[in-house]
Amino acid sequence: MNERQATDTRWVTCVTRIRDERDQTAFARLFAHFAPRVKAFLMKSGADAALAEECAQEVMATVWRKAHLFDPERASVATWIFTIARNRRIDALRKQRHPEPEDLTWGPEHEPDQAETLALQQESEQLGRALQALPEAQRVLIERAYFGELSHREIAAETGLPLGTIKSRIRLALERLRQEMT
Repeated sequence: MNERQATDTRWVTCVTRIRDERDQTAFARLFAHFAPRVKAFLMKSGADAALAEECAQEVMATVWRKAHLFDPERASVATWIFTIARNRRIDALRKQRHPEPEDLTWGPEHEPDQAETLALQQESEQLGRALQALPEAQRVLIERAYFGELSHREIAAETGLPLGTIKSRIRLALERLRQEMT
C-alpha cells in the first residue's frame, strides 16, 4: 500500500468512526486537516476570508451530520468534502445574487381575511391531493427534495438512483403538480 492509499484509508476510517460512533476525535482529525484546505480552496475560487471561513465551517458541520452518506466506492473522502465545499460556494453565490430584502415595512402585518384564509386552505388541500395522485416514485422524491430539503445529489446518494433519473422524476412531478394546480 502506497502513502496515498494509506492516507485515504485513514480518512475513510475517520468518516466511518464519525458515522458509526459519532467519534469526536476522528472528526477533530478530519477538521484539522480539511478545514484549512477547504477555506483556501474557497478563497482561491473568489470568496473573501470571512465567507470562506463560514463556508468551511458549514462544510465540516455537513461532514459531521451526513457522514452516513459517504460511500468510499464512489469517491475519496477528499473528493467528497471538496464537492460539499463547491456546492456550498455555489449556494453562497446564489444568496449574493438574490439577497434577502432589507427594506421591510414597519407596522402591523396584514391579517388575511376569511376569504383569503379559506382560499389558502383550499389550495393546500388541492396540493395535498395532487401530491397523493403522483406516482410513488415521483412523490417520494418531491417529498425528499422539498419537505426534507435535500439536494438532488443527496437524494441520489441516499437512494442509489442516478442523478439524471432524480432530476427527470422531479421535473415530471413538478409539471404534473403545476397542471393540477391550474
